[in-house]
Amino acid sequence: MKKLLNTLYVTDENSYLSLDGENIVIEREGAVAGRLPLHTIESVVVFGYLGASPALMGKCAEMNKSLVFLKPSGRFLAKITGKAYGNILLRREQYRVCDDETRSLEIARTMISAKLSNSAAVVSRALRDHAMRVDSKQFEQVIQSLKTAALTAQSAERADSLRGLEGEMASVYFSVFDQMILRQKEEFFYHGRSRRPPTDKVNALLSLSYSLLTTMCVNALETVGLDPYAGVFHTERPGRASLALDLVEEFRAPFADRFVLTSINKGEIVPADFEEKENGGVLLTNEGRKEFLQAWQRRKREQITHPFLKEKMEWGLLPYVQAMLLARFLRGDLDGYPPFFWK
Repeated sequence: MKKLLNTLYVTDENSYLSLDGENIVIEREGAVAGRLPLHTIESVVVFGYLGASPALMGKCAEMNKSLVFLKPSGRFLAKITGKAYGNILLRREQYRVCDDETRSLEIARTMISAKLSNSAAVVSRALRDHAMRVDSKQFEQVIQSLKTAALTAQSAERADSLRGLEGEMASVYFSVFDQMILRQKEEFFYHGRSRRPPTDKVNALLSLSYSLLTTMCVNALETVGLDPYAGVFHTERPGRASLALDLVEEFRAPFADRFVLTSINKGEIVPADFEEKENGGVLLTNEGRKEFLQAWQRRKREQITHPFLKEKMEWGLLPYVQAMLLARFLRGDLDGYPPFFWK
C-alpha cells in the first residue's frame, strides 16, 4: 500500500480491506499487512477483486471518504461516497475552466511544455546510452529544438498556436525514433505514423501502448471525480475522452514510447508475435498480445521518484497522482497545476 496526498492506494490485488474501530485494516492471505487511522486519509483506491467489508464501506460513507474500486489493470469499477459527498462542485469548476479559453490554455501550456521536455529527455537518454550507434549531431539538434519549444509552449497565447507547435515538434521528435530502435532492425522500423490499422510492427506497438495509457488516464480522472471527456487542449467531440488525452501527453514519451523501444531492444517482443491482416494491417497475435501486456504490467510496477511530491511510487500510479493534482488545482488547493516532468 502507498499513501500519497492523503489518499491510500492499495495496489496488491490480493488484499482485503476491513474496519477495526476507527482504523482501516489491510489483510493479505489471512495476515494483517497494514493498518491506518481513517481520519488521516481523504480517500482509498483499491486495485483488486477481493473488495472491502460492508462495515468499512459504511464507515467511509459516514465519514465522507471516497472508496474507489479498480481492476488490477486499473480499469474503473465502482466508487462509494457518502450522502453529503459529491463531485458536482469539482466538475462544475472543471466545465467553467474548459469554457474559459484563458484558464484552459493555462493548463494546456503546462501539459504540452512537459510533453516536449519529456520527449527531449527520452532522446537525451538514448544519445547518452548509445552515442556510438546514433547520429549524435542530429540527436543534439532535436534535443535543443524540443527544449526550446518546451519554453515557447509556456508562453503560447492561443490554443491553435500551441497545437501547431506540438504538431511540429512531434515530427521533430519522431525524426530520430527509428534510430532509437537498436535491435531486430530488419523487422522493426519506424518510417512514419500509421493508424487504423497500423501498417508495421512498431506502429502496432505504439497504438496499443497509447490505447492502454489513455485507458489508465480515463480511469484516473474518474477516480478523482473529474470528467475525462471535458478537455483543455484536445478538442471535444462525442465519445472522445479529451481530458484523458490531454493527460496522456505528459506520459507519452517517457512511458509508452520508452516501453515500446525497450520491448524491441531487449527482445521481449519478436517478429513472430505479429500477424498481417487482409487489409494490410499489422497486429499482435493472441500470444504476442499476452507477452506485451505482461511486460506492460511489469513496467507499471517499476519505481520512480515523483518530481513534484519527491516520493517514490510505481509508474502505474503516476496518472492517478497527476489527476489528483489537477483536481486539487481546480479546487483552489494549489496555485498552479504541476505537470509530470521526467528526467
